[in-house]
Amino acid sequence: MSIAKIIEINAASNTSVEDAVRSGLKKCAESVKNIKGAWVNETKVVTDDAGNVTEWRVNMRVSFVVE
Repeated sequence: MSIAKIIEINAASNTSVEDAVRSGLKKCAESVKNIKGAWVNETKVVTDDAGNVTEWRVNMRVSFVVE
């Protein structure tokens, strides 16, 4: 029988949402093993005074199997 756990993390990127997700999962994998998937709960952006996107931020839930 397998047991899964879900944690919530935040990640950011100056490039894209996809890059924020990838970098967040990569950093998470440094300390969490057996990652099986992730759900992006929320996407936010930071803008400059002209309305240009300067940073993409994601909030996501990451699931992994507990050994």
